[in-house]
Amino acid sequence: MASTIQPPTPRWLVDLTSPAPKSKVGALPDPPGFSAGAVAKSSNKSKAVAPRKKPSEEQMDTLKIKKAWELALAPAKQLPMNAIGMYMTGNSLQIFSIMMVFMLFKAPIQAIFNIQGTFQRLETETNKSQMLAVKAAFIGCNLLALALGMWKVNGMGLLPTTHSDWLAWEVAREPIERAYFVSS
Repeated sequence: MASTIQPPTPRWLVDLTSPAPKSKVGALPDPPGFSAGAVAKSSNKSKAVAPRKKPSEEQMDTLKIKKAWELALAPAKQLPMNAIGMYMTGNSLQIFSIMMVFMLFKAPIQAIFNIQGTFQRLETETNKSQMLAVKAAFIGCNLLALALGMWKVNGMGLLPTTHSDWLAWEVAREPIERAYFVSS
């Protein structure tokens, strides 16, 4: 029979599980404001934590409105980063810039279509009127992101904003003068 030999316990584990030494001969002094008694008392308090009181309906509505405002303003917080990304991709037609513009249009449109699902868990009968303003702010922030996308598409030259962009739609014009070849 082979006996199993236990490896020695690591020093850090011994130090962690053993109580702190009482004498500090040659050791560093405690930092200012530290007392070992206060640490022992606070560790005893943490074991006997009283249960938290359940918040009232009014407090829950207030917390839900605060969370809804955080969700509503989140698209506005992404605008500076999106603007920097749009600036960095340049105005040429490349796959990277086209994909960035596509994602810039896709995210706000999806967010606007899913607005009810976004705020559904936060909306109650008592805070419905306040949620209308939150939803309007959410739509406004997403419309700003769409405006950023329109700025980028215009910078890339993909929006028909000049007269020459619409030449194909004009009716064929008759020239004012005609040149006739006259033989002499």
